Amino acid sequence: MKILVVDDEVLGRERLLRLLRKLQPDAQCLEAESGEEALALAGQHAPDLLLLDIRMPGMDGIDVAAHLDTLERPPAVIFCTAYDQYALEALQHQAVAYLLKPVREQELSRALANAGRVNRLQLASLRPDSSETGQSRSQVSSQTHRGLETMAIADIRFFLAEQKYVTACSPTAQLLIPDTLKDLEREFDQQFLRVHRNALVALEHIVRLQRDDSGAWQVVLDGVEERPAVSRRHLAQVKQRLVERC
Repeated sequence: MKILVVDDEVLGRERLLRLLRKLQPDAQCLEAESGEEALALAGQHAPDLLLLDIRMPGMDGIDVAAHLDTLERPPAVIFCTAYDQYALEALQHQAVAYLLKPVREQELSRALANAGRVNRLQLASLRPDSSETGQSRSQVSSQTHRGLETMAIADIRFFLAEQKYVTACSPTAQLLIPDTLKDLEREFDQQFLRVHRNALVALEHIVRLQRDDSGAWQVVLDGVEERPAVSRRHLAQVKQRLVERC
């Protein structure tokens, strides 16, 4: 296994290399101090995995990951950073893990295990293009600091868009996913219904429509307390779909 450690700080690279020698003694480890050097080494040595810092002078880790995405066989990526505000953007590159510095041995060990089981090409297969396959996914997936997490479509009661990101909500969990609400609506148009510009709800889990104290319409869904709002723009369509369901 070839592992490329990318960090502009010498101490950061040395710490990760020490952990790797302990956790992966047979791995061939390379190191780079910049994004530009990382891409050059990746082109020369085709590493299986990058341990990639995000905030670096010049080309940062997100830019490196974006370039790696264009490769025919992109390596797995574990982001290692002192800043948690980049986690959501990192999700777009389907990283195996997002670890905060100082990286702990147990967390790195778990991330390395995930990297061994799920490479970038396998991750891509978890999110097939429904227009190519003719079928929608049976689950949505996301990369978090715990590794690859999934949620079955059958369990999801609604998708809620907030700012640039979408949360899938079930009776027992919530999962931030790197999909857009528009793409989800197109892929799951037979299963989920747009009730608001920021919400899709699962048709089969709708119990009823009701008004709140202010007179605004809401969707009551089985298994969850949250009641997504129904906009006036979508109300007629929602009622029609419910009639058709009956």
